[in-house]
Amino acid sequence: MSRPLPRSFAMSIANFANGSDTPRAFLDRCVAEIEAREPQVKAFTTTRLEAAQKAADASTKRWHKGAPLSYIDGMPIGVKDVIETADMPTQMGSELYEGWAPGYDSASVHALREAGAIILGKTVTTEFAATRPGSTTNPYDVSRTPGGSSSGSAAGVGCGMISAGLGTQVVGSILRPASYCGVYGFKPSLGGINRGGSHDYMSQSVQGVLGASLADCWQVAIEIVTRAGGDPGHAGIIGPPLPPEADMPTTVAFLKTPGWDIAVDGARKVLNDALALLSVAGVTIISADTDSDVTRIEKLLPESLPLTRRINAWESRWPLNTYVDKDESKLSNGLVERLHEAEGMSVDDYRHDILRREEIRAAFASLANKVECCITLSAPDVAPVGLETTGNPIFAVQGSFLGVPTLSLPLASLNDLPIGFQFLGFLDEDAALFAHAAAIENVIGFLKVARDEHGQRYERS
Repeated sequence: MSRPLPRSFAMSIANFANGSDTPRAFLDRCVAEIEAREPQVKAFTTTRLEAAQKAADASTKRWHKGAPLSYIDGMPIGVKDVIETADMPTQMGSELYEGWAPGYDSASVHALREAGAIILGKTVTTEFAATRPGSTTNPYDVSRTPGGSSSGSAAGVGCGMISAGLGTQVVGSILRPASYCGVYGFKPSLGGINRGGSHDYMSQSVQGVLGASLADCWQVAIEIVTRAGGDPGHAGIIGPPLPPEADMPTTVAFLKTPGWDIAVDGARKVLNDALALLSVAGVTIISADTDSDVTRIEKLLPESLPLTRRINAWESRWPLNTYVDKDESKLSNGLVERLHEAEGMSVDDYRHDILRREEIRAAFASLANKVECCITLSAPDVAPVGLETTGNPIFAVQGSFLGVPTLSLPLASLNDLPIGFQFLGFLDEDAALFAHAAAIENVIGFLKVARDEHGQRYERS
């Protein structure tokens, strides 16, 4: 299969302004991709193409008059199907909610409409953004998983069906599918985007963006926050109205997070080569081999996945207990087992776990005195073959557990399949992380590892 081409709206706004392109023509290209690829990729649960075309015509008129509502006026966006929309069902990948329509927009969707964005459709999620995969396949190879739980948003962006998709993450539901589908994934700081009307209630949950470029991710996020803020009690993402300018960090921490030992050789090779390029560019790279604080963090991070799973189990007790009461046969075995785990816990167990999480978060925050950001892989390998699971979240869970802003950038491929590099920042420093990631992307370029009859080949483009 040929390499899909993500379709950046942010890179087209100059053309909308000068009249050489229009939001309607841009949407038509997206729709053509949907018509060509959707039968195999299955990114959407619902689309509203006629309404989208009318919205694109209205956006085109605004751009022609020089009066767009925002920098995403006319952008085609998909909405993960755990986020409420007034004009489409919100079914959460569950038979229990088949056909359910709330009749209201979530805070983020309402903000997007105010900004002129086009809500093209609802994208496939795993069951309640958790366990059982949906029908979506990988845009690079339909025999492989797209990752999850923001499966449809990642695949839709990866195909060029949409410029951005809303996702949610409590473990690895934005970063992992971003890595597998060759797109950019942004998981904001905890509380960074208002989750009102989004069915992801857990304490590590955030709403974020999967996009065709760093600029698309930032623009969608900041336009939402400008109109809807962050979660109650949180300031929301803080930063400029346009994507932050590239800013090369002076010091970066390389973290051998849990999963490094099982990462394939090719993945470790491209990341090590990326670090070498940064070093040549004058960036100081510290690691557990050279710094005791990094060593300390690496010793703490193996607790992130088991603690996350226990915390999620307790926090899922409701509504899972009511779902079981209603019709257990419509729940996956995985969610029933999660409920049983929660019922075996006490509130003191939960209190112990969240206290331990806070201790580890505080330890990580101390790294901000030494480095501007951290780097690791987004996944241990390319997307695995098969649609029964969504892949291993071992790398992606760190950012969720720590509550910090995290990015996955599609800067490498192994045998023509994408794999992402992960960048972790510090709480509420989302704009700084974007600036550092943009500068690092300019240095690294795109790294490729392939195999032929002579073994492993490597090139940089």
